[in-house]
Amino acid sequence: EEQKYIFGTLKRLYQKKVRPLEIASGYQHFYTPPLNDADFDSRPMVLLLGQYSVGKTSFIQSLCERGWRGQRIGPEPTTDRFTAIMHGEDERMIPGHALAMQTDKPFQGLSPFGNNFLTKLEGIELSSDILKNITIVDTPGVLSGEKQRMGRDYDFPQVISWFAERSDMV
Repeated sequence: EEQKYIFGTLKRLYQKKVRPLEIASGYQHFYTPPLNDADFDSRPMVLLLGQYSVGKTSFIQSLCERGWRGQRIGPEPTTDRFTAIMHGEDERMIPGHALAMQTDKPFQGLSPFGNNFLTKLEGIELSSDILKNITIVDTPGVLSGEKQRMGRDYDFPQVISWFAERSDMV
């Protein structure tokens, strides 16, 4: 209860004092857009980042004690998208464009990365006890050198940076 009070107070303070300064100074033009309610109200986010085929998706499956439709696991690079795995009563997939538009989710700031990125983003809602407390983001494997840019028609390092800045654990 005390934690809710503290977070609520911080949210109100930001909205009344900090956010107006950010907007007046054009802060969003040289750093990040203002925070919205979902940035304060959402569950802590854990970003899984690493080379391809090291077991990131398998690790998430183990934590959640289940898999999900469309999940691919194999020896070659198989995860080609960013997947936000969140709690939901029923399993459902949310396309990237829709996920970035939902005001109750903390992903609205991904829209500026464009259509090429949003087609490589999805949200998955699963009924899993661990997801009642955190959101897990699965990422495509990090590739070496020029391979990092091939087949990725979006700014991969900038997208990783966006997620890392907003994650509670990487």
